[in-house]
Amino acid sequence: MNSSPGSNARPRLIVALTGATGIVYGVRLLQHLRRLGTVETHLLISAAGVLNLKVELALDRKSVEALADFVHPVGDIGASIASGSFASLGMVVAPCSMRSLASIAHGFCDNLITRAADVCLKERRKLVLLPREAPLNLAHLRNMTAVTEMGGIIFPPLPAFYLRPSSIEAMVDASLARVLDQFGIAHDLGVEWAGIKST
Repeated sequence: MNSSPGSNARPRLIVALTGATGIVYGVRLLQHLRRLGTVETHLLISAAGVLNLKVELALDRKSVEALADFVHPVGDIGASIASGSFASLGMVVAPCSMRSLASIAHGFCDNLITRAADVCLKERRKLVLLPREAPLNLAHLRNMTAVTEMGGIIFPPLPAFYLRPSSIEAMVDASLARVLDQFGIAHDLGVEWAGIKST
């Protein structure tokens, strides 16, 4: 598996998987990006994210890392993606734990996930967080507000029932279509809503 960036022929996207439930969002995002082939992916998985891969999807770290173009250890603060000179479309954290959200909101930069997110904020690049928690307490809400005020996008992956999804995968993909739209990445995960006629 590659551990350092290659040529910049394709736009780059940083993808982080953390310890919230809903790890399927990050995995399917990587699968779709691999299939589309238009973006160079840089992957980070937290220790809790690895645990969730096993619990929720019966997957191991290596099988998910194989979906990415480059993999960076979470503890490698000196990695290329820790610098603003690393050009990218931005970063997706899917799912985003409340711990990661808090660290990003307060600028702790205590690991490579939160440092890469901080770089996106300071460089005014897209940072899209998919938080998975319910119910939300006041700290969660204030941290989401702080990230939004800094230019990040809080994107709870909520089902679009009006699309009448036929499976969990369809519900997940409906959210991921919107995530890819945030970065202007062309995809085939869904069509634009045409509206309905009122009666």
